[in-house]
Amino acid sequence: MNLSNLKPAEGSKQSDNFRRGRGHGSGNGKTAGKGHKGQKARSGGGVRPGFEGGQMPLYRRIPKRGFTNINTKDIVGINVSYLERFDNDAVVSVETLVEAGIVKNPRDGVKILGNGELTKKLTVKANAFSEGAKAKIEALGGTCEVI
Repeated sequence: MNLSNLKPAEGSKQSDNFRRGRGHGSGNGKTAGKGHKGQKARSGGGVRPGFEGGQMPLYRRIPKRGFTNINTKDIVGINVSYLERFDNDAVVSVETLVEAGIVKNPRDGVKILGNGELTKKLTVKANAFSEGAKAKIEALGGTCEVI
């Protein structure tokens, strides 16, 4: 295989300069690929998205339950055991958690939860702390700062 032998897959490339409805000689004249008559052949024709020919559409057949609160916050929970990766006396913030790969996307905030063990004194800056996590961090002489 050479770079000079590479070419796109069959049918993946189409020419953008193809003009429909410009006579028989173009190979796509008269009906311009729309066939004969019918709703889809007309100007402005076609049906709206979700229309199923008069049958009750899917979005109305499926039961609706509850509601979605538009003001909800998407909080990422991190257990105290993940903080073991940091050195003693380190300052742990949302940015350092992202850099360490513990949090991929902080979304609306990070909450430190109390599951697991912690053996290091840390200064932790996060959006929220559970009571158990706060107790474990402060028991070792660390501090919890809400940002």
